Amino acid sequence: MIDKYFEPFIIDLTFEKRYDREQIKWIPYSQFTNINEIARGGFGIIYKAIWSSENESVILKRFENSKNIEKYFLNELKSYQHCSNSRIIEIYGFTKDPKLKDYILIMRYASDGDLHKYLQKNFTSITWNKQKLHILWQISEGLETIHNKKFMHRDFHSGNILFDSTNNNYDKNYQWKIGDLGLSQAVNNKSSNHENYGVIPYIAPEIFEGSEFSQESDIYSFSMIMWELTTGCNPFSNIKHDVQLIYKILDGLRPKITEDTPKCYANLMKKCWHPNPKKRPSIKKIRLTFGGWAFKGKNEAKFIQAETKRMELITSKTIGPEFAEKHHSEAIYTSRLLNSFISEYSSINLSLSSTISISNSKQGYDHNYISTEQDFDIDIERYLRIIWISKNVFITITITIDTNYMNLSILLFSSLLSQNLSLSIQNSLSIH
Repeated sequence: MIDKYFEPFIIDLTFEKRYDREQIKWIPYSQFTNINEIARGGFGIIYKAIWSSENESVILKRFENSKNIEKYFLNELKSYQHCSNSRIIEIYGFTKDPKLKDYILIMRYASDGDLHKYLQKNFTSITWNKQKLHILWQISEGLETIHNKKFMHRDFHSGNILFDSTNNNYDKNYQWKIGDLGLSQAVNNKSSNHENYGVIPYIAPEIFEGSEFSQESDIYSFSMIMWELTTGCNPFSNIKHDVQLIYKILDGLRPKITEDTPKCYANLMKKCWHPNPKKRPSIKKIRLTFGGWAFKGKNEAKFIQAETKRMELITSKTIGPEFAEKHHSEAIYTSRLLNSFISEYSSINLSLSSTISISNSKQGYDHNYISTEQDFDIDIERYLRIIWISKNVFITITITIDTNYMNLSILLFSSLLSQNLSLSIQNSLSIH
C-alpha cells in the first residue's frame, strides 16, 4: 500500500538527509482554502488554492486513483528531491484529500502561467536580441540541472515551463522554471519506460520506434520550444495529432522555420531536432551557446537584424499567434498515454514489412535516396508506408531508376494497390 511511505516523520527524515534548510513535509489538507481547478493533465487535476497558515497561493497537484499512481506520486517526490534548484519550481510538501483519498503535491504557484500562455499574450514584445535569448538560456540552465543529476525530464514542453515574476528572492534571470517532474527519472532507470506519456509534437521520433527516453530525447523537445519562441505557437497546431503525424515526423517533417530566424539559431535548432539522437548537442553546449548570444554579444548584429525583420512580418500579419492557421480540434497539448499510437505504428510497420519481403541485395536495390525537400536521407519503404495509411489520396510519383529498380518498384506498388489507393507514375522513367 502507498500509505506505508507517508508517515510524516519518515518523509521528513528522508529529505532532511539531503537538505538542512528545506524539508518536503506533510501538510494537513485543512490548511488549504479557496480550492479551484485550473487544469487537467495525464495523471490528475491541478488546482490553485490558498495555504492559510502561510497566506500564500499554491498549486495542488492531485493524483487521481489509478493502477500505477503510487509509482508516479513517489517518482515526482524523488525527482524533486534530487533535482531541487532555483531553476525548478519549488515543492512545499504533500497532503491527502480525506474524502477522495487521493494524494496531493503542494507546489509554488507561478503567477504568470506557462511559457505557451506567455507567448500567446506577449509575442509582439518578446524581441530577438533581448527576451528570446534570455528565456532560452534560463530554460537550458534548468534542463542542465536535471541532466547533471543524471535524470531526464521525459515530458518537456512549453506547458511545463513556468514564469514566476513575483519571486523576490531572484533577479530577472531566475524567473523561468521547469515544472512537472512526474515523468522524470534517472538515466539508468528503465523500469517505467514501457509507459509513454507526452505531447506528440514534442516527442523525439525514436521514441515512436520503440527506443527508450533519454537525455537526447529531451534535447529534441527543447528544439520544439526553440521553434515556439520564434512563432508564439505550438508546433503542428493545425494538424490532427495521430499516427499519420507520427509517420510524417519519422520521415523528417519539422515545423517551418520563419523568415526572421537567424541562421545561427536555425542551425542550432536543426541540430537539436536531428533524427539521429547521437547527433544532437548536449544541454551544456546549448546553454553555453545561448549564454554567448545573450550576455557576450556573439552574433549581436544578426539578432538585431532578425528583430527588424520580425517586426516587418508582424506588421504584415505574417507571424504571430493571432495570424496563425486555425487550431485543429484534435491537436492535443496535454500529456497523454501514447502507447496506442506506438502500437498502431508498430502493427502497420510489421504488416507492411511482411508484405514487402524483397531482398535488396538480390534486386540490386539501393535502400536510400535523397529527398530534395529535406537535408537528410529518407527510407523509401517508410515513405511508401505513409502512402499506405493516407486513405483516399491520389499520389503522383516521379522516379528515375534502372531496370532492376523498376522491377522492384512494380512489386512495391502492386502490394500497395490492394489498399485501395490511386497511384500514378509519371512517364519520365530513365531506363539505363
